[in-house]
Formats: sequence, C-alpha cells, structure tokens
Amino acid sequence: MTRTLAVSVWRGKEEGDFVTYEVPRRDNQTVLDVITHIQRNVDHTLSYRFACRVGMCGSCAMTVNGKAMWTCRTHVSQVADNGKLELAPLSNLPVVKDLVTDMRDFFDKWARGMGQFKGSRTRNDDFEKVQPDSKARKAADAGIECIGCGVCYGSCDVVSWRPDYLGPAALNRAWTLVNDQRDVQSAQRLSVVAGDAGCHSCHTQGTCTERCPKQLAPTASIAGLKRLLMTSSAGGK
Repeated sequence: MTRTLAVSVWRGKEEGDFVTYEVPRRDNQTVLDVITHIQRNVDHTLSYRFACRVGMCGSCAMTVNGKAMWTCRTHVSQVADNGKLELAPLSNLPVVKDLVTDMRDFFDKWARGMGQFKGSRTRNDDFEKVQPDSKARKAADAGIECIGCGVCYGSCDVVSWRPDYLGPAALNRAWTLVNDQRDVQSAQRLSVVAGDAGCHSCHTQGTCTERCPKQLAPTASIAGLKRLLMTSSAGGK
C-alpha cells in the first residue's frame, strides 16, 4: 500500500483558506519536494518561491505546522504530525498569492536600519587590516552569515504587535556593522536603532534565535546593541 501525506496548503491572498492534497510519502522527502509535487502533478496554479534548493538563498522559507523554516532543508520526517502537514506563507508579511509573500517590508527595514556598509577608502587605497581575533571582529562574525531569508522576521511576535519594529534581521545586521571598524556610519546607525521601533522594543523571547536556520543569535545581537547604546552618546538622543 502506498503511503500518503495529507498536506493542507494555504490558497489565496490575505483572504483565503487551506486546501488539502494527498501526496505520496517517500523516504528522504523534503517539504519543498512535497510542494513541488503538488504544483507539478496536482494543481499547476499553486504559487510558491524557491531557487537554490540547498539552503543558500533562503527564498523557500514558509510556515510549516505553525513554525517558520526553510522547506528545502526540512525533511518531512522531522515535521509531519501523524502524516499531516500544514503549509502557509511566512507570518508578518503581506501575502502575494498562496505561499508567496511580499518581502518589501522586510528589506525596507533592513535599509531603515542602515544595513549597508559604507567605508572611507577607495579602490586606490590599500586594504584596511582587520585583526581576526579582535573582540569587535568576533562580534561581527557571530552574526554576519545572515542571508535574509525572513524566518526570524516571520517568527517575531514583536513584529506582529507593532509593524514598525525593525525586526531581528535588520538589527542583527546593524550589530555586525557597528562592530566593523571599516564602516564610518556607526554613530548614525546607533541613533537609528535606538528609536522606538529599534532594539529596545525587543522582548528577548528568543524565537528568532531558536528558529534561525543558520544558527545565528539575533537575540544576542540586539542585546549587544542595547549594551552599546547604554555607553554611547547616541543612547541619549
């Protein structure tokens, strides 16, 4: 007898409903494999997003049985509940269609948090030497591998409560940059993240850290910003 999965998939936009599909259960099957089977073999109108399939781009992030995660690196055996899966778009983002979200708010907040590096040197200058064992370099290294998948953002309750909150990804990026000795915007960046929508709005629940597929700790990065602001002139503005 062929084993099957009962897969409930969100269909529609902000207003929609779950539709259940029967999908063959296979060994070593990822959640993304399940979605791809539905789109290719059952309902060609299903919309979802993916690219690399190997955990490098983060574009396949969705909500699986209530938790945000990458679907390409998540095996069905890890998440199926009695042969059932529920697939929904990431929370805290507008739904374009089905499992596809509009990521503009996420990346706009990255920009609002001054997530772009700006150095003082030009291509005509020598490279600036950074000591790899320095305290600041180690602090930056701890958060620098973020690929902007949105899992932390979709998992953050504070974003749900106050939509203007910059969110864990943008604040984690800010932390890496204020610890980069080559960047020349640290004081201005600290002023930005010290606002009402910045790091002080974090409730330190740690869900972002718990669910980060890259094993980063945005909670620790946000705590670092809070500590830094306590001793900086930006903290009093």
